[in-house]
Amino acid sequence: MNNPFLIGERIYLRALRLNDLEGGYLNWLNDAEVCAHNGHHVCPYLEEDLKKYIESSWGQRDKIVLAIVKKNDDKHIGNICMQNINLLDRSAQLTIILGDKEEWGNGYGREAWTLLMEHGFKALNLHRIYCGTFSTNIGMQKLAESVGMKKEGTRKEAHYKNGRFCDLIEYGIISEEK
Repeated sequence: MNNPFLIGERIYLRALRLNDLEGGYLNWLNDAEVCAHNGHHVCPYLEEDLKKYIESSWGQRDKIVLAIVKKNDDKHIGNICMQNINLLDRSAQLTIILGDKEEWGNGYGREAWTLLMEHGFKALNLHRIYCGTFSTNIGMQKLAESVGMKKEGTRKEAHYKNGRFCDLIEYGIISEEK
C-alpha cells in the first residue's frame, strides 16, 4: 500500500497524485460509457485539466478527494469524494466514479463508499451525508440503498445528458440511521 488514508478489506483510499495521470484516469473522464450517468463527458478532458484538478484537491477543507486503489496490486480504479462539507450543518455530499470498467460489479464502490461514509460520521462528526444520481443510474441507486441511504426525493428533469433531460434522485442518511 502506498500512503493510504483509509484502509478497507480489499481497497484503500489515498490522496490523488500526479502520477495517477499515467494510469487510465484521463480515459475514464473521456469515456462515454463510464460517464453515461454522471455530469462528465460533456467537454473533452485534457491532461492539463486533470493535473490542475489533482493539485487543487490537496489541502482542501470543504472536500476530500481520494483515489480508490486495490490493495492486491496498487491499481487506481476510481475516485470518491466527500464534498460540500458543511461543519455548521454537519453535512456533506458523496460522489464516486469507478472508472476501470474491468472492476465494475466487484463491490469496490460499496467498500469505498462505506469507508468514506464512516470517516464522515466518526472523524468529521457529520450528522447527515447525501448524494444525488441520475434516474438512469440503477447501479448508484442500488449502492445508496445498500449502505442504508433513503430516497429523499426527485428533482424532475434536473440534468441534460445525451440529448434529453433526466431526473436526479436524491438520497441521504443520518448518523443514527447507519
